[in-house]
Parts: sequence; structure tokens; C-alpha cells
Amino acid sequence: MPGKPAGRAPFLMAGGGTGGHVIPALAVARELRRRGHDVFFVGTERGLEAKLVPAAGFELKKIEIGGLNRVSARRRLSTLARLPFATLGSMSYRASAVFSMGGYVAGPAVMAALAKRVPVVVMEPNAIPGFTNRAIGRLAARALISFQETARYFARGRSELTGLPVREEFFAIPPKPRGNRLNLLITGGSQGSRTLNRASRESWPLFRAAGFAVRIVHQCGVTEVEEMRQAFAAAGLEGEVTPFVADMPAAFAEADLVVSRSGAGAVSELAAAGKPAILVPFPFAANDHQTRNAEAIVRGGAARLVRDAEMNGERLFTLVRDLVETEGELERMGAAARQFARPGAARRAAEILEEVAAW
Repeated sequence: MPGKPAGRAPFLMAGGGTGGHVIPALAVARELRRRGHDVFFVGTERGLEAKLVPAAGFELKKIEIGGLNRVSARRRLSTLARLPFATLGSMSYRASAVFSMGGYVAGPAVMAALAKRVPVVVMEPNAIPGFTNRAIGRLAARALISFQETARYFARGRSELTGLPVREEFFAIPPKPRGNRLNLLITGGSQGSRTLNRASRESWPLFRAAGFAVRIVHQCGVTEVEEMRQAFAAAGLEGEVTPFVADMPAAFAEADLVVSRSGAGAVSELAAAGKPAILVPFPFAANDHQTRNAEAIVRGGAARLVRDAEMNGERLFTLVRDLVETEGELERMGAAARQFARPGAARRAAEILEEVAAW
């Protein structure tokens, strides 16, 4: 980059615990490594980073820290007691810049970086930032966001609408002409969703009784898979129930309509694939950010929102039927979804990290 010397720079990736924090950070880390830089992660033994980061060939420096949001008072006090020590421990890390996905794991490394005046770039994929990114928002060198309304949480002029890193396979999915049968994909994430499992199961007799031409692929998680499979077989519908979808881009490519939670990764993949959706936000997400994500997508005309407490088989069947019977509605929603797509997010994040790095 202009004004920066050639050569390698060390970058610290902060953020762990869940796949929503770790997987996008890994995408940016791979891009930085491709550009010739050294990259390492900070995380805990308990988080998903302990498995994914070493498997991707990156060093993981482990810290002891817990969460502050939606935890017991005892755990919150324990975390606050550990926070100064974890922050002091992070002071020894040498980095040209820190990339933060937020979450409690990012807190100590980010605070240490700010104390040392090392630039911090945050990526906030949700409409409302999490606790860590809100706390340091005005101090971040740059903020990479997925929704325009999120910019208000960061210093003026320092945010950029980059979106969340999404696998290229999702962007390559072409618009799909719908045939006489609706292909319906229902996914509750890797662990499944009890609400979506129950609603889907309740809807099967309604689809059958109405003679509705539908093929259902339902990803239910491992806990209820055998019971769900037996019930689906008894319903006599086309499709399958599976605990896990190994090739989600292929599943999206086949789908005419997706029923899903509305985490940042899910809505980013829907946008990249240009798929209409029925979104059922997880009601216990921190700061109710899944609802805010869904509302932003709904305002753009790409989805319908159903509250978790209101989702049941009748509601699911009626909404799917009405969307199908409204001429051109699914196609309009799919086109609207693509307006939220942001290709090249990992590449842009790496470029910004190079720009701000204290080399």
C-alpha cells in the first residue's frame, strides 16, 4: 500500500467462542497470510477457536476470560476479576494492528492494543454491535459493518460497509427459476432449533392435506433427528430430514425459499445467494441482535419476520402458501436479498488492516 514499507507485519485476530466470531476472522487471516503477513489469534481453551484456529494452521495464544453479557452475577464478577490480568497478559503481544470480531474473548487483547496505541479494526456483522464493539466503538481506527444503520455506534467517517466474509460459492449461485414444486429449506444452524423443528413437524400434515407441491429439506441438529425422520416419513412428503447440511451452498442453490434464524452469518449467506427467506430470530441472542438483523432485511423487502413465540406449524404453512400464491413475490424477495450482498469482505478487511497498521 502507498506509504507502507514492503515486508511482513504481524496481525492479531481477536474474537472467539462461537463460529460467528471465529469463521469470519479466519477468512481475513487467510487473506493476510496470502499477502505474506504473520497472523496469530487470541482465544480460550473452551471456545470453537481452540479447534478451528490450529486446524487452519494459525497460532492460538490462550487466555482465561469469560463472558459479561447474559451470565450470572457470580460469573460476571469472576470475569471482571480476571479481566485486568488477561489484559496485562495481552500487553506482551506484538502486533501491527488488531482485528476484532467482538465477543468477550476480544476484550483483553483490544484493551491492551488501545493502551499501547496499536490500531484496532473491528468487524461488526450485526445491526446492533455486541458489548465489546460498543464499548470501544469510538476508539476503533476503522469499523467494518454489514448494515448502514450500524455506523452510528462508531466514530464519524471511520466505518465502511463491507459485509461479512462469505464463501464464494454462495455468490456464484445463479437465480433459480421456480418449477411446479416449491423447494423449501429449513435450517436452525449446526445445533438445530427446537422452535423450527416443532413448527416444521406441525406443518407437514397441513402441506399434505392441502396437496401442496413441496419438497422439504430440514436440518434439525443431532438431538431430535431420529424422531423427526420418523415423523417426516409418516407425513408422506418429498424431501429429507438431516442433522447437518455438509454442503450448504448446494442446499441454497436448490432452495426456492429458506426458513432460518437470523444470525449475521445466516443473513449474509442469504444475501450472497439471493434467496428469499422467512426469518425467525433467536429470542435470547445478546441485545436481541437477531431481531435487528431480521428487521433490516425485512425493510429491504427480502424476507418475512416471525417472532419465535409466534412460530408454529399453521403460521409456517400459511406464510409459505401465501408467498407462493402471490405472483412473483419470491422472485422479488430474492432480487432484494442480493442488494445486501457484499462480495470481497475478507479482501477489503485485509486491505484496511494494511492501511492502518503501525509498521
